[in-house]
Amino acid sequence: MTVEIQIPNSHVRGAGSGGEGGAADMGTSPSSPSPYLQLEEGEVVDPNAPNNRKKKKNNNKLTLIPLIFLIYFEVSGGPYGEEPAVLAAGPLLSIVGFLVFPFIWSIPEALVTAELSTAYPGNGGYVIWAGQAFGPFWGHLMGYLKFFSGVINNAAYPVLCIDYIQLIFPVFDSGSPRTIAICAATVFMTFLNYTGLTIVGYTAVALGVVSSIPFYIMGLVSLPKLRPHRWLSMGDPTVKKDWHLFLNTLFWNLNYWDNASTLAGEVDQPQKNFPRALLSAGFMTVIGYLVPLLAATGALELEQSSWGNGFLADAAGMIVGKWLKYWVEVGAVLSGIGLFEAQLSSGSYQLMGMADMGIVPSFFALRAKWFNTPWVGIVLSSAITLGISFASFSDIISSANFLYSMSMLLEFAAFIWLRKKYPKLDRPYKVPMGIPGLVAMCLIPTGFLVVVMVIGTKMVYVISAAFTVAGIISYFVLNFCKARSCLDFTRQENEAQEIGSISEVRP
Repeated sequence: MTVEIQIPNSHVRGAGSGGEGGAADMGTSPSSPSPYLQLEEGEVVDPNAPNNRKKKKNNNKLTLIPLIFLIYFEVSGGPYGEEPAVLAAGPLLSIVGFLVFPFIWSIPEALVTAELSTAYPGNGGYVIWAGQAFGPFWGHLMGYLKFFSGVINNAAYPVLCIDYIQLIFPVFDSGSPRTIAICAATVFMTFLNYTGLTIVGYTAVALGVVSSIPFYIMGLVSLPKLRPHRWLSMGDPTVKKDWHLFLNTLFWNLNYWDNASTLAGEVDQPQKNFPRALLSAGFMTVIGYLVPLLAATGALELEQSSWGNGFLADAAGMIVGKWLKYWVEVGAVLSGIGLFEAQLSSGSYQLMGMADMGIVPSFFALRAKWFNTPWVGIVLSSAITLGISFASFSDIISSANFLYSMSMLLEFAAFIWLRKKYPKLDRPYKVPMGIPGLVAMCLIPTGFLVVVMVIGTKMVYVISAAFTVAGIISYFVLNFCKARSCLDFTRQENEAQEIGSISEVRP
């Protein structure tokens, strides 16, 4: 068997409809007129070659420590936002949830990310994986779902920041001051992202350390006050369990492990650093959730109705003192900044990767002259985020979770299919299982994804359906623009150049 690698052509205006960019093409076309390089099965072009060429203009690669904290903020950013789990289901189920959920959801997602990010270390991440597995239509749909789930999710963070600030300055509770504060926070955080991944990465390190320390202080001070029997409480018997809120809270606090894959082209030695960073960030995340949860539920009498967003700050004040309460509130703002920066970086570099692959117009690949950042993607992502910031917080989270669930079903399918399709592909990190084991590993999180989607409200279904239909239509509209040369596109053949990937297997 031979594997065909497409030899990239130069940037052209509008790929014709006879190639992979044709408006009717929903898969990989074996009849593409592009030239091919014949290789033995399993051989690939060096996936770092084109990215290294770009890095000559930008030597500020993302190293291990900043990558760890960026992944940490992609997923968690601290325990801020875990409180509704106790409100919905009580202490015991919340503790069990944050103990068990990482094993049935976070670890499988992180393992998929580690294998595929090291096999395809290019900007674009999961877009590349779906495109390589099932063809350009599915790559486009994956990118669309992930991008919009990300920007919808990101809209929550300026709101959370202002929610904590208004605890100290009540003037920001409502009205024009609140609106102005949300807009100002979004603009400030967008500018910080514009300054580059190196600055964002080390900022994430500082934000992560400062925002996490108060919870470890709370954990230590709470030790003599702990009453372990309180951890076994199922909650107030007069309060009905809210399973929708409980599951969405767990899901929202422990997902997005794969988002950092869109930054792989900017990472120093991604084949080595990605698995290490994922493992380290996973440990930080689980400990970061459990320490304050055990401290607050074990040291304080349960008042379940008080466990809304921001209660951990009150708990810190009751266990340690007001000074720690204020630190937690400041830490919540810093954590929100870190979460926003990590998510915005992922979305903007994803758009740049999609532009390099010819999925979206080439202007999304434009980099800022001073900071070498994808400024078009940054501006677009922030504009959408700002518009959504004024929607209902619960609708924001539920809609983001629904779109993300659909994209994760596609991602798990792509992961398994790539193992079958390209068994000899060089995988610097490989999950040590055969295909039956991989199916079993993905089965439980897949079931959970289905549950999250089934329990959605009508409004969430409407919002998610509208986004999905728009994503499908946009695929054909963009391919029409390619065929008619309405916009500049990088030829899709450049996907092989960008990621050094296998294009097609022929007997």
